Amino acid sequence: MRRGSAAFVCLALAACSSEPAPAPSPTPSAIPTPDKPKTLVPADFAELTLGPKIDGPRGPEIESTFSLEGQKLAEVTSYVACPDGISACKPDDLPADTVYTYVHEVTPAKGVESATLFRTARAAAGFANLVGYDAAEAKAALGEDGKIDVASDNGALVWRVIGGDGWKAGETITFYWQSTLPPEGPREAYQFEADGSTALGTGPFPPKEKPVVETPAN
Repeated sequence: MRRGSAAFVCLALAACSSEPAPAPSPTPSAIPTPDKPKTLVPADFAELTLGPKIDGPRGPEIESTFSLEGQKLAEVTSYVACPDGISACKPDDLPADTVYTYVHEVTPAKGVESATLFRTARAAAGFANLVGYDAAEAKAALGEDGKIDVASDNGALVWRVIGGDGWKAGETITFYWQSTLPPEGPREAYQFEADGSTALGTGPFPPKEKPVVETPAN
């Protein structure tokens, strides 16, 4: 009886071992994750030397507001400038490698107690790797302990206020970034956050970059 039982157990184990092993579960590293914001080093706007502004359908400057449900959060005056040394900023007459500077003078509206963020609401097409803000204006608005972190978030540019006395109503800070593409026209392509609310605003913005189409070799 003992030998028979042992033989039965051995046969059962052999049958089990012949079954295929279950497929391994995917490891966490195999699951795609969104890109993390990339910290950028801002440069001082006061150190730039700009040329003439583009004179578009709405003039050389575009004035807009960031409003949410009828409540104004901020006002913004934007323009795009050509490099210094150019007599007239007409993109159609300029070389393809011309770099354009997008400038935004942002002022929190009356009643705003704490503005925290200004950003592009979409990827900054043609970004030329130079971005920043007016350091003196930021210091005057935020105090000695305040600073502005700048980052690229999936191609969008983000200026975030950290610390200090807060960015309040009536305190203008100038932000800028550069692109190898001229503006396509005014677009609702900017975002502003204050006192827990977020609003979109209009300003000059470049067109989306066209994908590069590779020509197959013969």
